[in-house]
Amino acid sequence: MKNVIKINFLKRKMPSTLLGLSLDGSRLEGVVLRRANGSLHVNQRMSVALSLDPLTAEPELVGREILNHLQAAGIRTRHCVVALPLKWALASHTQIPKLPEADIPGFLEIEAERGFPTDVATLQVATSRLVSASGEQHATFVGIPRSHVERLEQVLRGAKLKAVSFSLGITALQPADGQGVLVLAVSEQHVGLLVSTGGGVAALRAVEGAMETEGGERLMHADLIAREVRITMGQLPADLRDSIKLIRIFGPRDLVQQLAAEIRPRFEPGGIRVELVSTYPPNEFGKTLPPETPVSGALSLAARQLTGRSDPFEFLPPRVSAWQRVTSKYAPDKLRKVAAVALLAVLVVTGVFGYQGWQLSRLKSEWAGMKEEVEALRKTDAQIAKYRPWFDRSFPTLRILKEITAAFPENGVVVASRVEIRDLNMPQDYRGPRPTKVNCLGTARSATALSAARSRLETNSIVDQLTQPIFRGANPIQFQWSFQARLGNTGGQYADK
Repeated sequence: MKNVIKINFLKRKMPSTLLGLSLDGSRLEGVVLRRANGSLHVNQRMSVALSLDPLTAEPELVGREILNHLQAAGIRTRHCVVALPLKWALASHTQIPKLPEADIPGFLEIEAERGFPTDVATLQVATSRLVSASGEQHATFVGIPRSHVERLEQVLRGAKLKAVSFSLGITALQPADGQGVLVLAVSEQHVGLLVSTGGGVAALRAVEGAMETEGGERLMHADLIAREVRITMGQLPADLRDSIKLIRIFGPRDLVQQLAAEIRPRFEPGGIRVELVSTYPPNEFGKTLPPETPVSGALSLAARQLTGRSDPFEFLPPRVSAWQRVTSKYAPDKLRKVAAVALLAVLVVTGVFGYQGWQLSRLKSEWAGMKEEVEALRKTDAQIAKYRPWFDRSFPTLRILKEITAAFPENGVVVASRVEIRDLNMPQDYRGPRPTKVNCLGTARSATALSAARSRLETNSIVDQLTQPIFRGANPIQFQWSFQARLGNTGGQYADK
């Protein structure tokens, strides 16, 4: 007997439901995504215009306004991921020379300080590394003003939300899978531009002035967008530029089609294909999505979190515990680290063994109180087992009927009129799976309902070799199918032995 209790204090379980938020100027988009049974379900959506600016108004007031919008939309999920505005981002690119891997982080820190027009200490910086087709290594730095991030955290606390991740919506739309892709993401106020190649992000920017509102309608300047695309590609190293063979345009269907029609004649003759993306493919994130789901940065970011796919850029500051704040204030660095590690080890070991000892003591006390009754019950059970007749306690017939009933819809669209079960009783010494044959005849008022019932039955763990149904008639449809039930050997006295 192993008296070991395993406790994991550090691992955080990702919630099965997430609220994805996307902030673009004064426009706030929200979508609640739930992961269940290999699928992603969209529970609620909202798209509202905030009357208060999150960067200038009081965070508590902005948070209260967001909370009011969430309550009006019926959204109660509190764990959220946030797609930050692309206009907040500063980007810089560098080529990594041939260095030992241990020296590269230090090199990237120096390059980040040189690449940004502001003090890097004022930025929350994330890095994406990539490798070109020629083997050259590159890195792209993206910095978000730390003051913006801290203020947004205060706003979310005012809205009673708990942030799981801060990232960029455009990077969630296009995974960095090594393919050379230039992404154009059409939003309310601008067009986002991203170049993904070599397993990372090579360029990232917001094309300002590409979108305008005139007379209540949004106007797009395709000439400006095409010119900025050419400028961005021209600034890339030749091996990265030559890898781009596809332009993907994300956004509302009408604007995406308009932009594609404008830029296709400019790029497709050069071998760069233009692709429109206004809805998600059914298996975009490795899990089934509802058909015709409109693309959005908020939904993509939430889906990537729920499916365990990391984003190339993460801007959520690490959480600092109260103990870390105290030790950083009153102790030198080395002493602080050693004392913290030692104290943590002592607390963990003491807590684990103390909890285990308490559990064992409690269980022994409970056993002492019930030991005599258990022994009496064991003797009685032995007498019952000795003199009881042989029978099968697994109720195979009822189990087969239960699984068939569970596969049929409750509204009576599909009805079984006769179920034949053959070869159910096997010899007592038979140790293999029971090859029980089941014949099912019935009627259905809908071919679609019949197909769905058959699909549910086919996925059942006891069903094997389900045949194609035999149909007769039109309304109602008479059907017949058969299968073998894998029940295993659980019979009678043999099971007791």
